[in-house]
Amino acid sequence: MTGRLRFADPGEAADLAAFLGRLVHYDRAAAVRLQAGGGALAVFGRPPSFDVLAVRTVRLAEPVAAALDVTVSAGELLEAVDEDSAGALVPAAVTGPPWAGVLPPRGGWRPVPGLPGPEAMRAAVARSVAEFRARDEALPPQHRTRSERDRIGRDIWSRTLGDTELPLRAVHAAQSLGFLRPARAAVPAAPGAGAAPAAASGAVALLASGGWLRLRTPYGSVALRRPGAAGGLGALQFRPV
Repeated sequence: MTGRLRFADPGEAADLAAFLGRLVHYDRAAAVRLQAGGGALAVFGRPPSFDVLAVRTVRLAEPVAAALDVTVSAGELLEAVDEDSAGALVPAAVTGPPWAGVLPPRGGWRPVPGLPGPEAMRAAVARSVAEFRARDEALPPQHRTRSERDRIGRDIWSRTLGDTELPLRAVHAAQSLGFLRPARAAVPAAPGAGAAPAAASGAVALLASGGWLRLRTPYGSVALRRPGAAGGLGALQFRPV
C-alpha cells in the first residue's frame, strides 16, 4: 500500500466506488491513474470501446501528506474503499497501460457552443442504442459477426452530436459511467483535468483545448482527441506515471 486517503464524506466514497465498479464492469483488469493535489483526488480511467479518458474528482477531507501520482488496479482500489469510514488505502502501483501516461491539458480550456442539454443527450444515446439493436437484428444470420457489428457501431457512434464536433460515443461513455445524472453538490477541479470546476456552473458543458474536447458534468468528465487530431489518444505526448 502507498498511503491512505480520507474522503470528505461517505457520499464521496460511495461515488468513487460506483465509478470504479463501472470501470471494472467493462474491464476486470482496468487500471486507474490517481493524482491528488490540494483538497481533491483526480481518478483517470479508460473504459474499453469508447476511446475516451474518464475523469472523476473526489473531495478529500484533508490534503494528502505527500504528492500522490500513481497508477493502480481499479479492482484493488474498489476493494480498498471503505464507505463507512470514508477512506481508502491506496494499493501498490502497477505498470500503467499506455493511456495512463497521457492526460488532457491542464489549462487553456474554452467553452464550445452548441451542446444540447442533458435530456437531449440522453435521448440521443437511447435512439442510437435502439438503432444499433434494430440494425443488428436485421442482419442475416451469416452476417451477424463481430466485424459487422463493429462496423455498425462505428457508423453510429462516430456521428457528432448536434452542431458540435463531439462524437456520440463520448456521450454514450458519459451516460454509461453515470456522469449524465441530475446535478447535486458540485466538486472542486481535478488536478491535471484542466478547466474550471464543475461547481462554477453546475451544468454540463463542452470545452476544447488544443486537439482535445472535454464533456464536463458535475459528476465527472470524458475527454478525447478532437476529430482529425493525429493519432488518437495513443499518439499524444506522455507525462511521467
